[in-house]
Amino acid sequence: MATYRSIRDYDWVLLIVAFAICAVGVLQIFSATLDTPWRDAWWKQVMWIGLGVLLMWFSASIDYHTLLARVPWLYALSILGLVSTFIIGRRAYGSQRWIGVAGVRLQVSEFVKLVIILLVARYLSDLKTERLEPRDLLKLGGLIALPMLLVVKQPDLGTALTYLPILVVGVFLAGLKWQHAVILVASIALILPAGYYVLRDYQKERLLSFLDPSRDPRGSGYQVIQSEIAVGAGGIWGQGVTRGTQTQLRFLPVPHTDFIFSAFAEEHGFVGVVVVMGLYFLLLMQIVQNAQTAPDRAGLYICMGIGALLLFHLLVNVGMVVGRMPVTGIPLPLMSSGGSNILSVFMMLGLVNNVRLRRFVN
Repeated sequence: MATYRSIRDYDWVLLIVAFAICAVGVLQIFSATLDTPWRDAWWKQVMWIGLGVLLMWFSASIDYHTLLARVPWLYALSILGLVSTFIIGRRAYGSQRWIGVAGVRLQVSEFVKLVIILLVARYLSDLKTERLEPRDLLKLGGLIALPMLLVVKQPDLGTALTYLPILVVGVFLAGLKWQHAVILVASIALILPAGYYVLRDYQKERLLSFLDPSRDPRGSGYQVIQSEIAVGAGGIWGQGVTRGTQTQLRFLPVPHTDFIFSAFAEEHGFVGVVVVMGLYFLLLMQIVQNAQTAPDRAGLYICMGIGALLLFHLLVNVGMVVGRMPVTGIPLPLMSSGGSNILSVFMMLGLVNNVRLRRFVN
């Protein structure tokens, strides 16, 4: 296997920005969990980040072409892992998403994202035509639909939806005809309303509360209302670390996981939000730059799939906390407390560096 020149060839701008976002996240987790049963969550987050760095190095070290060659096996293992959650998985917060490994809980569906990225990259790069035909879209869509349905069944609609931007950006880069794109969008628009009737009761309540949080201010609308109050209370400069009233008085639910951005906005204000959004912008632009300089189309699909996925996470999570998106269990990348998402994101950053490093192969 070919080797790359040196560690200096890593995208250090990408990594420094990622570590900066992680540092902000650890600080906010510390503040949000002070004097709570989760007060050691910040230290656990630091350990997850350390493990994530090791996995990032590992995913950057194996030539991504070798990984692409193993996609059928990786796909089979991902399906097996998702099925196993129904058999040996642990139930928490009304869902069965986690499997215990060495004393810790891991969310299999988070790691399936990596397999979906590689699957899309291999399938599209293997096509011999310049334009994506409907039959190719149907085949690829079917391969992604299977793990999506298994994740929805857990139930975890939020994570299942994160698989879609990987597919969407891939097929557009592969040359989907605009006529087929119009038909696809129209079909989704027609099917979407029917999807309401297959949602679970709590998911329907979340959707209705998104449209009108005041209809149930003490129930399904509580999270959104308190989140909006917290964001607004931050003002320009914020209330300061450990001084956010909504966060510290426990009005804001789960301020260290899904709603960490609300707690951050309250304590660091508009200025802090602009800084963090700037960091995410730099992160995404570095990923796009690596996609532009990828040595082949497979590398392009990998980088752009990762960029699309992280952008989707960012838009949905931030939109959720300001009341512009329905409440879902989609974490804020590199900031939200949680091991599985941190590990999967660092492995994605490893894949981006993997693509970058192959430019330097002799």
